[in-house]
Formats: sequence, C-alpha cells, structure tokens
Amino acid sequence: MPDIGLRDVAAHAGVSIGTVSNALNRPGVVSAKTAALVAASVEELGYVPHLAARQLKAGRSDALGLSVINIANPFFADIAFGAEERALASGYSIIVGNGLDSVAREARSLDLFERQRMDGVLLAPVEAAPEQLQRFRKRGVPVVLIDHRHPQFSSVSIDHRLGGRLATQSLLDSGCRHLSFVGGPESRPQMVERLRGFREATDGLPVRTTVIDTTTLNTRLGREIADRIAGLPASDRPDGIFAGNDHLAIGMLQGLVARGIRVPEDIALVGYDDIEFAGAAVIPLTSVRQPATDMGARAVDLLLAHLSGSDEVVEARFTPELVVRSSTRTA
Repeated sequence: MPDIGLRDVAAHAGVSIGTVSNALNRPGVVSAKTAALVAASVEELGYVPHLAARQLKAGRSDALGLSVINIANPFFADIAFGAEERALASGYSIIVGNGLDSVAREARSLDLFERQRMDGVLLAPVEAAPEQLQRFRKRGVPVVLIDHRHPQFSSVSIDHRLGGRLATQSLLDSGCRHLSFVGGPESRPQMVERLRGFREATDGLPVRTTVIDTTTLNTRLGREIADRIAGLPASDRPDGIFAGNDHLAIGMLQGLVARGIRVPEDIALVGYDDIEFAGAAVIPLTSVRQPATDMGARAVDLLLAHLSGSDEVVEARFTPELVVRSSTRTA
C-alpha cells in the first residue's frame, strides 16, 4: 500500500495542501468545520505525519536521548524509569540507547541521537565522556552526564568514594581481617572511587587486603570468582568481600553457597547499588544504596533547565546509604 501524503488528504477533503497543513499544525487558523473535515480524511485514509519532516521544520523533536552503560543492570533501568517519568511530565519522550558495556555501541546511540535531532542528551558513559559530546555542544544541544563528572557538562553523580568506605567499614564491623575488593574495569571512574574508599577504610589497620580486578560486572563472573576463592586453602581465603556491584555480589553469593562456604559465618559479603534482587537473595545482601530513580529525574531537571536557556554547569551530588542485611554479621 503506497504512503498517504498531504496531497492525498487534501484531495480527499476537497481543500488545499496548505489548509491541511494548517489544520494539522495550527488548528486555530482554520474553521472548526474545516478542521473536522481534515480530521475525518486523516482518519479514513490512515495518514501518519512524517515525524522527521516535522522535526526539521519545527527545529525540535520533543524527545530526549538517554544512553546508559547496560540497561540489563537494574540500577540503570531505575535511572531510565526516573528520567522517563520526569520527562513525560514535561512533555518530552525518552529514547533509550543501551551501551552494553561497549564504547562502540554507545557511539552508535549518540550518532542516532544526533541524526534524530534529539532536543537534549542524557549519558551514563561506558568509560570517559566521549569526544562526540563536543558535537552536541557546537550545535547547542544540551548534555547532562549521569554517574560521571566533567567540568564542561552538568552532571548527576554519587559519592562512590564514600560508598566504598561504607561498604568496607561494614566488613570491618563484622570482624573481617582479610578483605578483598572485587570489581572493575579500572577504566571506569566509579570503580576507581569505590576502590579508593576501600583502601582509605583499611589504611593503617592490622588487616590484609587483596584486589581482584574484573573486566565486567555480572552474575556469571561472580560465580566464577567465587569458585576460585572456594578452591583456595581456608587460610588464604578472604573473610570479607566487597563486590563492585550487586550483580557480581549475587553471583558470588550463589557460588560460595554452592561450594559449602557459609555466608556470613565464613565469608561476609557486601554489594553495591541495592537493586531489588539484593534484598530478595537467599541470604539477603548488605549493599550500598544509590537513589537511581531520583538521579534519573534530577538529570532531566538539569537538562530542562538548559533547554530553557540556562548556561550554568551544575553538579548534583547524591549521598550513598549502607543497607545492612544478613550477608554481613555483627562482630
């Protein structure tokens, strides 16, 4: 079936193409009778306006682009939820790009946002803020970073260094004296800050620490690392583990329990993000909570401020919270 265009609608309604255009885009300049006539023709013919052409003419899309590291992580899904709710309340739609932990995938999403003329861009970058963002700046398209900071862009982030200290202190309070940090990659600023907090919390204390760097953070890898730890002599195993996120921690919890290692009696375990599954695990997981939904909403607020003409670079900083559950113990 051929595409139905304005010319077809005009012929069907017995009016000019200009009248159809006015009825669709500026209904106040045509009579109620003409508007109803055009509307009936649109309905009968099944005419769908060409969105790209309307965007080009109006100079705006009424849509915001959001690219996140990996939407499969509930933390980023919650950010997207918060952003979409706030955007919809302000008359905008959200187009989501999933980086899948890939710089190349992220670049494709940003290219799409540029081609589709998004009014603004929200980005939780896979690694450092990409050079593509400068193209948006040159075109006057505002950008807000999420869970990442850059002096040229407004951002919404959380104090991961404090979060790392909170997680580590919970293990120390559990009586742990051989602590391991498991997380990465090192190129991700959030992991660097969490590790920094881990080291600050243990600095100068009579405890042993080890660091296991990872290239990603998922449950499969968590189970693999737990299996390796379980295979060590008991004297070499850590008695407390701080996992870089809850996905990794839940995988480690599964792996440790499967190998007969008791949590928290033999090894205490702390995650990060406090996703919904953390509290629902077979042994509820102590975790550092990030207010993801609030972060997504705040990011949209900053973007809307820029769309309204503000040039102020704002850094919104949230505070993490330790949620203590059964995977750690009282010393």
